[in-house]
Amino acid sequence: MSHGSVQLGLGLIGIGKPWGHAPAPVPSESEALALLESAFDLGIRYFDTAPSYGDGVSERRLGRFLKRMPAGQRGQVTVATKFGEHWDRAAGEPYADHSFDALRRSLDESLARLGAVEILQLHKTTPRALASAEVARAWEYAESLGIRRLGPSVSDAESGRLAVEDGRYSVMQLPFNREHPAFGGIIDRAGARGMWVAVNRPFAMGAMVDAGADKVVAFRFILERSFQGVVLTGTTSPEHLKENWRAFQEAAG
Repeated sequence: MSHGSVQLGLGLIGIGKPWGHAPAPVPSESEALALLESAFDLGIRYFDTAPSYGDGVSERRLGRFLKRMPAGQRGQVTVATKFGEHWDRAAGEPYADHSFDALRRSLDESLARLGAVEILQLHKTTPRALASAEVARAWEYAESLGIRRLGPSVSDAESGRLAVEDGRYSVMQLPFNREHPAFGGIIDRAGARGMWVAVNRPFAMGAMVDAGADKVVAFRFILERSFQGVVLTGTTSPEHLKENWRAFQEAAG
């Protein structure tokens, strides 16, 4: 395959809430903006967020970064967010709700924070949610707002299979790495259909790196599949982001 069809993107869960194999503290506002600036300066143009990443914190921070950009730069960026997982402020934790009203409200709030969204994904996807008439209405609502690139973020094989077979979907997010390669066949089928695939957890949320895995080898394992899309790195450290960028370029070279 041509590795040029896959880019490195930045997953932004960590600027909204603690996350990962060894959860790091959530960065300050200035640290989050510095991370985003560093990512753009490196050449990263794909940013993945969600409203449940800390009660909208991740989306708000990305939105403030985007609003400071000149229009020419914003036009280079792809913003992907999600709906379906929401934040319970009283409990301080996320919960899933795939009803139309909850999805519509969530998307409206995301657009208010972000300004515009290029890709919308269903969060906490299940086969039942993919078959839901309420979710179908929510996709139609998203399209009425001008969002054309739609699809699920999946973590089970059946949802992945259903998504590949559903002509409504042009994008899909899923986890894939050397330690957890189960979605390899789904990636191949999605790639053959021309879907855009966002691969998350390339280092198993950091566990592989902590265990001494080589980042170049880890990226190369993913890039051996034939697909168009993005590999998401979830670091909150500009230094680690630069390391990951260099490793990705070497793996793709």
